[in-house]
Amino acid sequence: MLSKNSNKFLYLAYAGFITLILIVLLTACDQKPAGKKELSQKELIERGKFLVFAAGCGDCHTPKVFGPEGPQPDTTKILSGHPAEMTLPKADLTLVEPGKWLLFTQDLTAAIGPWGASFSANLTPDNETGIGTWQPDMFINAMKTGKHLGAGRPLMPPMPWQNVGQLSEEDLKAIFAYLKSLPAVKNKVPDPIPMDVLMSIK
Repeated sequence: MLSKNSNKFLYLAYAGFITLILIVLLTACDQKPAGKKELSQKELIERGKFLVFAAGCGDCHTPKVFGPEGPQPDTTKILSGHPAEMTLPKADLTLVEPGKWLLFTQDLTAAIGPWGASFSANLTPDNETGIGTWQPDMFINAMKTGKHLGAGRPLMPPMPWQNVGQLSEEDLKAIFAYLKSLPAVKNKVPDPIPMDVLMSIK
């Protein structure tokens, strides 16, 4: 049979153990979950590069060179948009009436549809003709709203901003970081041409 002192000791031991467990549980519950590791600038650029290539942005935004196997990306002008010196070929505009066809130049940097003619933008960090003066929020807003600089004219088809805009803000920042890391290419892409203007061109 246990003495009163033994009972007292066991009671204190149990109380101490329970108190210890409560302290551990409360401390664990009070701790905030560890946040996602912030990417370094190098990792951010690599993530952005992966996303840009996975999405096929260069299919339209990179000029092409033509060889025996057909069009290949011009590696000296990565993501620099529709070449300023390229003349838009004459097109049969009856083909692009609503419900019919869309037309592309052979290098896919320009398109004609019911909206008129549109040209893929220069996404390199050239200050005068590219995105050199853009800030991350301008790019994110442009992709989220479909507006140039996030506040200007609409981004024209076939730019799939509705899809790109579904990416997380972190992924859009990564894409922007990659674009800003590219060599700047001076290439002033033409402004979109509305259909009525296009039809008046002889």
